[in-house]
Amino acid sequence: MNEFASLQAGQITSLTETEKGDSVIQITGADGKVTSQDVPKGLILTVKQGDSVKAEQSLNINPNAGGFGQEETEIVLQKSTRIIGYLAFCFCVLLTQVFLIIKKKQFEKVQAAELNF
Repeated sequence: MNEFASLQAGQITSLTETEKGDSVIQITGADGKVTSQDVPKGLILTVKQGDSVKAEQSLNINPNAGGFGQEETEIVLQKSTRIIGYLAFCFCVLLTQVFLIIKKKQFEKVQAAELNF
C-alpha cells in the first residue's frame, strides 16, 4: 500500500525523520490521545506540522495516480484483422493436430496388421 491515511482525527504535533529516512508523524486527537504513524522514505507528504487532519485522510501523495500515459482516451482492444488472423491460425493448428492423430491411428493399424503375419 503506497498511500498512508491518518489513524485518527486531530492535529499533527510533530513531524520527524528517522535515520533510515522514514517520516514519523504524531497526531494528537481532540481527547488528547497521541498516535504516531510511520511513512516510508521516498513518499512525498501532503501535511506539515500544525495541520488538522480527519480520520482516514491521506498523508502523502499517491505515487500510483497520474503519470505518463494515464490520460482518459478511447480504448481499442485490437484490430479486426488481427482477430481474424488469430482465429485462422488457431483453426490451422487444430486441423494439423487432428490430421496428426488420424495419421498416428493409421500407422498403429499398419503395425498391428504386420504383427498378425
